[in-house]
Amino acid sequence: MLQQLYPLGQNAECKLEGCYLKFNLHQQAAKGEVFIYANYISSLDGRIALFDEHMGEYAVPKAIANPRDWRLYQELAGQSDVMLTSARYFRQLAVGKAQDLLPVGSGEKFADIELWRQAQGLKAQPDVVILSDSLDIPLPALEGLNDRNVFVFTSKQLKREKIEKLTDAGVTVLESDGPVTGQFIKSQLIQLGFKSAYMIAGPKVHHTLLVDDCLDELFLTSHFTILGGKNFHSVLDDELKAKPMQLQMLYLDNESQQMFMRFTYKDC
Repeated sequence: MLQQLYPLGQNAECKLEGCYLKFNLHQQAAKGEVFIYANYISSLDGRIALFDEHMGEYAVPKAIANPRDWRLYQELAGQSDVMLTSARYFRQLAVGKAQDLLPVGSGEKFADIELWRQAQGLKAQPDVVILSDSLDIPLPALEGLNDRNVFVFTSKQLKREKIEKLTDAGVTVLESDGPVTGQFIKSQLIQLGFKSAYMIAGPKVHHTLLVDDCLDELFLTSHFTILGGKNFHSVLDDELKAKPMQLQMLYLDNESQQMFMRFTYKDC
């Protein structure tokens, strides 16, 4: 069970399963808009990723990754029309270093989320948007996504061969006249008809959306562990004008010694 610490109410406890599904994020967008939300798990000293010498990659530290947080990650995915990620994720996936293929997860543990999506009139799986300037996206890593639409948002460039390979593989490539900005991402999502978008990329994409006030909410798990280390990522690694946040929900998970928090970006 989770203990609800904010806002205080009569129902102070709730089950983990279904805790996030009740937010109905797929219904939050105003007419002609898209609701964009992000999610991270962090240590108490602000690390969302540490450099793994063995992998040669930044990765979620094993000390804080846990199945209870992963369950809520899946529930957030379950409410999305589309998931926003990076080419780096697919490069990791191609060599077996990614955490998992983009959810919604299969199997008995997540069957209720699949049924929930069906009851809500959503497709079995959310579509995927890959944000990439390099277009270094291993095509074999995309083969597991043949049950959904895949888009690539990139800056206008002369790498026509890479674009042709992607389009031949069934990927829709959309090019921005300049750098891919938060406004470009949001406007394209709206034009494509998406109502809810779940951002699961790293701090660079987080910054891109934040700097243009294009992110609506942040879900943050704070695990009661201090990691230390010099080579790390936090939820934001770049310069940014201060963004006020409004706490919406706060749950204490005694079983896994962590807190689940839901914030709204006040400027959105």
